[in-house]
Amino acid sequence: MNKNASTGSAIPASPSQFAPTRWTQVLQARGESVEAQAALSELCGAYWKPVFAFIRREGRDEETSRDLTQEFFARLLARRGLDTVEPGRGRFRSFLLGAVKHFLADERDRAQAAKRGGGLSVVSIEAGAGTNATAELQIADPAGPPPDAVFDREWAQTIVARAVDVLANEFAVAGKAEQFEALKPWLLGEVDSLSQAEVARRLDLTDGAIKVAIHRLRKRFRELVKTEIAQTVPEPGQVQEELRYLVEALAS
Repeated sequence: MNKNASTGSAIPASPSQFAPTRWTQVLQARGESVEAQAALSELCGAYWKPVFAFIRREGRDEETSRDLTQEFFARLLARRGLDTVEPGRGRFRSFLLGAVKHFLADERDRAQAAKRGGGLSVVSIEAGAGTNATAELQIADPAGPPPDAVFDREWAQTIVARAVDVLANEFAVAGKAEQFEALKPWLLGEVDSLSQAEVARRLDLTDGAIKVAIHRLRKRFRELVKTEIAQTVPEPGQVQEELRYLVEALAS
């Protein structure tokens, strides 16, 4: 692998190079500088899916969830709302989850206020039986995981996906895109009936060389996951804690 290949990302080349990261930029400047606003915008764009999954899991339909997610991020970027985050303590993951909960609570309050002041009658669930009103009733599935767990799992999957994308780009820049696609199943646990010997022959590698290539692939992947995590925590000592949290979220 070409260790000097550009990753095409703003993240540091090594997880040990911690300052400044996107979230620390935001916290240090409280979002007021151009750099901090750009960093916050990049983080929001990267972690759109966990917020959408959380809102969707609460029982809203896909279109409503998408609209609310867009509105949430638009307000967040316009107002920033960082006054309650303590520099050096707040993780972006925790901040984002708390912010979306606050946003949805405000939306519910506004909806209730509109109903009280709009002269609308209350319709029971039974009264709408067999009508479109019942079909549009949005209730979360009680048998499914709680919204917080859905958020955490989607968050973890997003971090993994971003690390995979950077790794794929590194291989492509090094002219080894075909090798990456061949080895990726061992990275993501999708091996099934694949044989290392068969892939080695396809890539014109020895059995020993394919084992080394897979080992290096996994090692670089772990480095990139840690680097991506580092972008969302304010202190380097929190990276390992957040990595453990990610593993637990993926296993749940």
